[in-house]
Amino acid sequence: MNRTADDFRTACNDAGVHTVELGTPDSQGHIRGKRIPVDRFFEVTVNSGAKIADAIFVFDIQNDLPDNEFVNMDTGYLDCTLVPEISSGRILHHRPGYAMVFASVDNENGEPHPLAPRNVLAQQIAKLNHQELNPVVATEMEFYLTTPDWQPVQDHIQYSSLTDRVDLEPVLYAMREALAGAGIEVESSNYEYGPGQIEINTGPADAMRTADNTVLFKSIVKQVAVQHDLRATFMPKPWAEASGSGMHVHTSLSRDGENVFSSCDGAPDGLMAGWLAGLMEHALAMTFLGAPTSNGPRRIRPYTFAPTHVNWGLDNRTVLARCICEAGSAANRIEYRSAGADAHPHLVIAGILAAGADGIDHSLSPEEMSIGDTYTNPGDATPLPADLATTLASFEGSKLSQLLGDTFSKSYASIAAHEVTHAAEHNPDPDAVSDWERQRLMEHS
Repeated sequence: MNRTADDFRTACNDAGVHTVELGTPDSQGHIRGKRIPVDRFFEVTVNSGAKIADAIFVFDIQNDLPDNEFVNMDTGYLDCTLVPEISSGRILHHRPGYAMVFASVDNENGEPHPLAPRNVLAQQIAKLNHQELNPVVATEMEFYLTTPDWQPVQDHIQYSSLTDRVDLEPVLYAMREALAGAGIEVESSNYEYGPGQIEINTGPADAMRTADNTVLFKSIVKQVAVQHDLRATFMPKPWAEASGSGMHVHTSLSRDGENVFSSCDGAPDGLMAGWLAGLMEHALAMTFLGAPTSNGPRRIRPYTFAPTHVNWGLDNRTVLARCICEAGSAANRIEYRSAGADAHPHLVIAGILAAGADGIDHSLSPEEMSIGDTYTNPGDATPLPADLATTLASFEGSKLSQLLGDTFSKSYASIAAHEVTHAAEHNPDPDAVSDWERQRLMEHS
């Protein structure tokens, strides 16, 4: 979308906007920034940006500041600059009078800040664009709708029911309308396989737009839930006995407006095969990006509809990478199914792009396709790490961490190391979800 500042100012005036929210996702995928009077935004901030402390890129889930070699008391928690990207601007219909603009982030020297998740993703997009490839991405987000004291709004499961709990439909309608009003293409919503679990499907877009849409999706869903005296949580495994919430990420590659995966016919070939092989090659390290807290890996259990091994298949929801390979179809894509709903969209997508591109660059070939129930019959497939300490160890020093940038990767890993220590003190059982974990993560995921 090539919207100019004048175009966006006209749209804001027409919508009665009085405040522009200029923001960027922090280390946890929480949007942080400044609220700016609309006239000042267009007269000053569009050109000069806005300052914010770089501490936001080393926060843990509770806004504590773990030890970090790049951002700390000795460095002084320096100001960095939020640089508005006007093309990302959208009106927030669920909060009349407000608009949202995402920002890239420059450090104190006016260079892209290496710890800013949008910058990490932008680097991976640029590498693919250099090869005249444009990544097209969609995310599927699951969450639990709860009461204000964080109890599920249902005590039973009715997957995709159009009859059960129709009294909740006004809330879900308000969510769909708010998302659409913010420029996010809404395809559908349904009850998922958990009591009070919801999925809202949104359409594909370029990689940065989808990542921005996904962090905004989570923000809007939470805000609308509160407006209806409810709550929403993207904690990946709030209750041990209930289904976990995931973030499934669909990717394809476009060249000159055409899906380069459309040549596949019943199996990955050409660029899709290389892309898939890259995802398999880096799958263990990728698991950390999709499960960066102690709770995330608790989804990685048999018969949870989350993958447990490094494998791929066609239309098979027990595998890590589900490949849609219909002859000549413009909808051909790979669905990466490992990430939890609390994972950072910009970082998960950046990891997928880096891994897939590496597979193409090195002409990698995928291993044999998995068929059937891969929970019971995983064959020789490598198990995915199922606790945070192991997922972190798989990432640290990996080639994927190097592809994403050593400075970023070391910093992000140090946040998780802090989380590993906390979890060992408060919730050592790998299969239990404790009250401590819910108190720490449920509201903030």
